[in-house]
Amino acid sequence: MQKESFIFFKINTKLQQLIFVALLLFCTTIFVSPPIALVLGLIVANLFGHPFLELNHKATNYLLQFSVVGLGFGMNVHSAVSAGKEGFLFTVISIFSTIVLGTFLGKWFKTDKKTSHLISCGTAICGGSAIAAIAPVIKSNEKQTSVALGVIFILNSVALFLFPAVGDWLDLSQKEFGLWCAIAIHDTSSVVGAASKYGPEALQIATTVKLARALWIIPVALITAFIFKNKSGKIKIPYFIGLFILAMIANTYLPQMERIGPHLVSVAKIGLTVTLFLIGAGLNRTVLKSVGLKPLAQGILLWIFIAIATLVSIIYLK
Repeated sequence: MQKESFIFFKINTKLQQLIFVALLLFCTTIFVSPPIALVLGLIVANLFGHPFLELNHKATNYLLQFSVVGLGFGMNVHSAVSAGKEGFLFTVISIFSTIVLGTFLGKWFKTDKKTSHLISCGTAICGGSAIAAIAPVIKSNEKQTSVALGVIFILNSVALFLFPAVGDWLDLSQKEFGLWCAIAIHDTSSVVGAASKYGPEALQIATTVKLARALWIIPVALITAFIFKNKSGKIKIPYFIGLFILAMIANTYLPQMERIGPHLVSVAKIGLTVTLFLIGAGLNRTVLKSVGLKPLAQGILLWIFIAIATLVSIIYLK
């Protein structure tokens, strides 16, 4: 997944690096929103190439974690607990129904068993983070993991633009939208990006519910180890969620945070915008071609299921 793809304009490395860094810095300004940053990343990677492709995955991972923790300094513990309780039942039902449906779709499409399970877990829990945690448990190879990540990243990119538009069209409240995108969008980066575009209340609810959802990586990984009969599989626990909780506690109970908190949140939002630029830059033509129709079809059908089922539940069963 990290191989360089065909690019339209072949230029020397220095110029390639200059263009990339200039656009990355441009994404730290007020002129660039998270969705636009994603598009800029896609454009620069496919027109001129990504000069730092081998560092992209690690940089994206660490920057996203930093940004999520920073957003915690703008949130209140009491509101977060309330949002977490409301999203708990949706979370449990959606996770297990999505994984079960994904298993049947994988058999129907005759998708590779491990690839199918990774796509199902990524859709059910938290996208790339879930895939990164589950992959060593089932001992998937590079191609299986890359295909699953490719499916998730493609759909994430679509969700960043589609969900706010649907939310506006259906006149969803910020509370409804925050809960919906936290459950129905795969990656935390796209969840936060879409919710921040919709409004501050949507952002708080979406971030809290999504991170609570991410903790389900642990029980799902344990069940996966049992199903795939792998007793030695290592589970990657998302420790940064603990730092996010500490940031919320500090913002709620420390008076000093009234002055510092807004600045930390501003930096975190810039970090998120840059993260989405890097995610877009990682989606070159090689990644898109490597996915294949059957895994992509499985991912799309699963995504449609969880998006529609969650939306109907939020609107009619609230």
